[in-house]
Amino acid sequence: MKKGFTLIELLVVIAIIGILSSVVLASLNSARNKGADAAVKSNLANIRPQAEIVYDGVSPNSYATVCADSTVTNMVAAAGNAGGATAVCYDSATEWAASSPLKTGGHWCVDFTGIAKAEASALGTDVTKCP
Repeated sequence: MKKGFTLIELLVVIAIIGILSSVVLASLNSARNKGADAAVKSNLANIRPQAEIVYDGVSPNSYATVCADSTVTNMVAAAGNAGGATAVCYDSATEWAASSPLKTGGHWCVDFTGIAKAEASALGTDVTKCP
């Protein structure tokens, strides 16, 4: 009698390996999306200190040029790239807000008051405060 595996045994092992690999790949995709969401949140959170630098750098003090600042523009663009779509930033003399889509759904919004929260939709045109 020869020792070895039958064809059925080999097919069962291959099937089990296939099922396990599909579970692992699904988990990796979920982790990748959560990582992208963390990048969006981080980029938008970094706008706050830069906005205060812009505010203090103009006379009279104003937020009117926050979204035009090159550093803020780069942060908003990076958040949009991580979220897979275009992020927005709106400002006025007294307020500013920025929003970017999240990979897992919804949008992340930050504004001049310190609010950072998830929203169902993006900021409306010229809205300078998270809803």
